[in-house]
Amino acid sequence: MRKALFGFLTVLLLSMAAYAEHHEGENPLRLDHPDRYVVKKGDTLWDISETFLKTPWLWPEIWQVNPQIENPHLIYPGDVISLVYVGGKPRLVLQRGDGSRTVKLTPQARIEPLDTVIPAIPLDAIDAFINHSRVVDAKTLDDASYVISGHEGRIISGGGDKLYSRDNQDGGVTLFSSYGVYRPGTRYVDPDTGEELGIEALEVGLGKIVHKEDDVATMRLSTSNEEVRLHDRLLPTEETKVVPTFFPSSPDSEINGKIISVLGGVNQVGQFDVVALNRGERDEIKVGNVMAIYHRGGLVKDRIRKDVVQLPAERAGILMVFRVFEKMSYGLVLKAQRPLAVLDELKNP
Repeated sequence: MRKALFGFLTVLLLSMAAYAEHHEGENPLRLDHPDRYVVKKGDTLWDISETFLKTPWLWPEIWQVNPQIENPHLIYPGDVISLVYVGGKPRLVLQRGDGSRTVKLTPQARIEPLDTVIPAIPLDAIDAFINHSRVVDAKTLDDASYVISGHEGRIISGGGDKLYSRDNQDGGVTLFSSYGVYRPGTRYVDPDTGEELGIEALEVGLGKIVHKEDDVATMRLSTSNEEVRLHDRLLPTEETKVVPTFFPSSPDSEINGKIISVLGGVNQVGQFDVVALNRGERDEIKVGNVMAIYHRGGLVKDRIRKDVVQLPAERAGILMVFRVFEKMSYGLVLKAQRPLAVLDELKNP
């Protein structure tokens, strides 16, 4: 969790100075910015930066190019952020709140209650898509070992149960190794090119191989998110299942993408919804990239020329990428000025 946190205050100070330097005569602050802000439980760093800055995604980019920053500050509910001017330039100062955090120093470790630290974005909105979902190619799933039976012939299994799998290709699962049990979900296709971008693999359980004879293995399920069924696939557990460090930034190259799906069982796209994008690692997309969302213009009939005209797309929201795969990525909608939809366009912010 510590790695998921970064120096909001120091970064924000630097960004305001950098913004002013590269935009002469333009004030980086919002016209309606407060002079003083008390951090509340439920705030995010994005919300707080947006309270002060016109372009909230700018400040982490500036922080990354300042290697002298070694120990960024963390902020907590109850802390007070005040705006002051030094040499005519805006600066923010931090005052710890009355509810000071206990820090215990021992010869072995420094202990801090990191669960109270203000996160970058609402982590509860993306947790399931970080820890229980991944995108793989069709061959990966086709070649994976699969569940052939639960204990004593059962067709469903749960946490604590044994189940049996069979290898689908040479090699298969490895004795005493941990695996996730996955079920194929949405098949993603690029709406412009028709290229298959990957298949969503939904994690339904975790377990360890405790016995193997020929191509049949016995797994002990440690946990399950839902019932494990016949034909579910076994994939090696990912190395880390932690929230990545979010440094909101503009993409390195020109982006012209689209929302190809909205995740979580909803149809319309709104604030804090998770969406799938048709751009990924091969397009130089990185975790933390911020993109503007342009809502598709409607079709109108030109009664003079007797044809149909596509109206231009209008800027309608903004999102941040929080997980990247080879050909696509997941993003969280941070702002939506109007209802959004699948096939809305994505561009640089």
